This record gives sequence, C-alpha cells and structure tokens, in this order.
Amino acid sequence: MNEQILSRVPGAVAYFAYSADGKLIDSVTSDPGRLDQGTLDLLGHVCVANRAIANMEARGWEGISDVTGFYPVEGFVYVGVNLSVVSRGDRAFVLDNKGGDYEAAHKVLVELEK
Repeated sequence: MNEQILSRVPGAVAYFAYSADGKLIDSVTSDPGRLDQGTLDLLGHVCVANRAIANMEARGWEGISDVTGFYPVEGFVYVGVNLSVVSRGDRAFVLDNKGGDYEAAHKVLVELEK
C-alpha cells in the first residue's frame, strides 16, 4: 500500500483497506509496534459492523420521521481516548488524537473512492 497516502493526513498513524465482511486487505502504518495487523483487522470488522448498525438506525429514523438524508451512511468517525478512526467505504485512517486532521482524512477517503 502506498505510504504517500499516509503522509497526506496530519496525525495519521495508519491507513487500511478492508473487505465487505471486514477482513484486512492491505495496510500501511507509521508505527507497527503501536498498531499491528491483528488490530487493523479487528478495526476493519468494527467499521463494517458499525456501519451496518448506523444504516439500520438511519433507515429507522427516516421511516418514523419526515427528515431524510441520513441513509445510506457513507462514513463516520470513532473517537477513542488516544486514537480515532475515520472510515468511509472500505477504507479508513487511524489518527492520533493529538494533531490528527479528521477533515483531511475524510477528503482523502472521498478522493480514493473515485
């Protein structure tokens, strides 16, 4: 995986791609001791599971209200104590909360979808 992608996002610790069922396909990390392949594989599964739940909730909300535009959920951010994950489609960045640029991560993920 191209390490230049990782350098495009300030505070990015890892960038990874995962399959429709969450399995890690490829990754690059600036600190393999901090985020190993097993952790990134788990995060891929977390991204898929949570997007499925978010889509279920969005459809439910749209079904009981007059408000639309929530479904489908295209991406989201998981905020942790020290690290956060910005996910869109089948790719994600892991950011260090100190100096991580969430908007830059989102913009790169949108560009990569094209």
